[in-house]
Amino acid sequence: MWAERITEGDRNKRMRRDKGPMTSEKFVRKAAKHSLWMLLAIVTAIAFVGYFSPIRELIPNITSGNLGTWELWWLGFFTLATYGNAGWLREQVCIYMCPYARFQSVMFDQDTLVISYDEKRGEARGKRKKDSDPKAEGLGDCIDCHACVHVCPVGIDIRDGLQYECVACGACIDACDEIMDKMGYDRGLVRYTTEHSLEGKQTKILRPRLIGYFAAMLIMLTAFVYVLSNRIPVEFEAIRDRGELYSEVSSDLIQNVFTLKIANKEQLDRTYRLSVSGIDGLTLINDPIVTVSSGELLNYPVRVQAPKNNLRSSNSAIQFSVEALDAKDVKATIESRFMGPAPRR
Repeated sequence: MWAERITEGDRNKRMRRDKGPMTSEKFVRKAAKHSLWMLLAIVTAIAFVGYFSPIRELIPNITSGNLGTWELWWLGFFTLATYGNAGWLREQVCIYMCPYARFQSVMFDQDTLVISYDEKRGEARGKRKKDSDPKAEGLGDCIDCHACVHVCPVGIDIRDGLQYECVACGACIDACDEIMDKMGYDRGLVRYTTEHSLEGKQTKILRPRLIGYFAAMLIMLTAFVYVLSNRIPVEFEAIRDRGELYSEVSSDLIQNVFTLKIANKEQLDRTYRLSVSGIDGLTLINDPIVTVSSGELLNYPVRVQAPKNNLRSSNSAIQFSVEALDAKDVKATIESRFMGPAPRR
């Protein structure tokens, strides 16, 4: 809407221009609008894809044309979706695609604060002069200017009552208050209120529905805080080498190869210590100290060796551990399997 306003003017100018013939000025203005729409759509797509593909690599890959198939697909998808939804569909997204309109009727009751038109005060509608007496003419405060309809992003008339298309933006309230100020009437012909209040009844604040919603939100908030407080800021995974089950390094040593995936989910670089346990004499051959940059994923191949005589099974459980050197509470342990020959009976 901002791009449309700075290129084609306000709503009235756009309507007049659309009714006229295609001129060079009209073509340039519309081309500028669609170019800005597409630019905003591309930036939005890059921001979305940047959550899953490192943004420091994504932007240089875009400029050099070195994009993967999935990166190219999702960039194109989000670009077209944003351009179509925000530029062309607009309020249709709110009316037909947004779930808010579908469940708001279940959540609302006669004591819910909603945007409403005061019918008793506004009716009967009609045009009048500013200094006229509306009561003498049998009119209410609504001058039927349709300002509330013109500013509504979904094109409804709030005077017909609350409708499921309403997104509760409050634009109709501001537009109506401006008209009331110009006419010298009290504000609030369109306002946030309840059905009971409009009927002259008392609005109940504490009611079973509200208490139930509050309890549900409190439970979800408690669960969220619990999960957040117990979050481990490092993700750890061990993947066995599929090329071979095991190899015999010597007559008494068995070796397995793994790839350790270490994801640093913090906002600072971390240095970790790796260790392995589960079998007597189990040894990590590679350097156990690794550094992972903030927000990065490290693939670290390692070799693990164990004495053949200490293997109790051809498939033994082992544990890999990772622990930050400067933060003892940042650690994670995962289980994997160590393969070897079947022990002799």
